[in-house]
Amino acid sequence: MNALARVPVEPAATSVAAQAPSAPAEPALWRNGRFEADEWERVAPDAAVPEGPALLPLTRFLAERQALSARNAPLGVVVQPDEALEELAPYLDRVSLVALVFPKFADGRASSMARVLRERYGFAGELRATGDVLIDQMPLMRRCGFDAFEVVNEPTRRQLAAGKWPDVPYYLQPTGAPAQLEVPAGTRPWTRRPG
Repeated sequence: MNALARVPVEPAATSVAAQAPSAPAEPALWRNGRFEADEWERVAPDAAVPEGPALLPLTRFLAERQALSARNAPLGVVVQPDEALEELAPYLDRVSLVALVFPKFADGRASSMARVLRERYGFAGELRATGDVLIDQMPLMRRCGFDAFEVVNEPTRRQLAAGKWPDVPYYLQPTGAPAQLEVPAGTRPWTRRPG
């Protein structure tokens, strides 16, 4: 059984209207086992910070961290895979959400960053996967510490809406996340299965 089998992608429509990018009609945020409305507003680098929960690029958060500390609303940070997570570490107590970007499905740097946030820095807030999030990788992303996913891939959205969460019966790599309930499987000490 190949737990990482890709979901087949349907051919794109050829009409001009079908080629124009559009936001999904339903919420794109998969959290708590369902699609939910996203209360966070993503803030552009030069836009005013709104009164409610605001999601800022890491560079802007770091540049304005003193002024932002006076806010009474939650703050979140978007971290690109080529940015230094260590720069955010001293300020994690001021952050309620960290969104890690997957620029393409084959780029796993955000998964490594998620484990560092949870295991080394003890980040307990929402950890969101954003970008090229595909259903076959979501169980492994969850295992790395993600608890929310921005899903814009239509085949993934359809499968999630239909209740089709992929099963990964065995893991061949240990994780230090205390939230993971895993037990040894078989005679190989590194093989784990969900508990």
